[in-house]
Amino acid sequence: MNKLISAAVALSLTGFIGMASARDYISVVGSSTVYPFATVVAEQFGKTSKFKTPKIESTGSGGGLKLFCAGVGIEHPDITNASRRIKKSEVERCAKNGIEEIIEVKAGYDGIALANSKEAPQFSVTRKDIFLALAKDVPDPKAPVSGKLVPNPYQTWKEVNGNLPDMAIEVLGSPPTSGTRDAFAELVMEGG
Repeated sequence: MNKLISAAVALSLTGFIGMASARDYISVVGSSTVYPFATVVAEQFGKTSKFKTPKIESTGSGGGLKLFCAGVGIEHPDITNASRRIKKSEVERCAKNGIEEIIEVKAGYDGIALANSKEAPQFSVTRKDIFLALAKDVPDPKAPVSGKLVPNPYQTWKEVNGNLPDMAIEVLGSPPTSGTRDAFAELVMEGG
């Protein structure tokens, strides 16, 4: 897998040498998840080619795409790493700012894990439980068949599902600019 990622990213980097030549290095921004891998690939690229090591910055997928789509020229990054696909709105922003051709290269998949401590009570949650625990608005628990959405009232897992422990719902996760967060929202919260 590492060789596949390295080869795909190195191939991508080689194609951008001409565009970054006015700056004399390739600028890469984006995913904090992809950052450690991109850094290793950039270092290998610098060691094994006649070009300078690319500059890699961790901005989050959304932050990287915002910078990437801001325009063309040496003040803008040449490549953005993302742990998700580019959104239609980002493609439109790129086009508006003169970026006429975007080439996506898939090098892998984002991984998401839900975990709980070995010391804590063990429980198994469903996608529905996770949605009800984390969504901003949920079906009205007093009239679920009405279809009316209300602000999420759930504070504990037991309130979400009577079979779960009476523990506070706590979330530790990625920031809003993270592609991992976007992937979680798509897979779990939007039912993707």
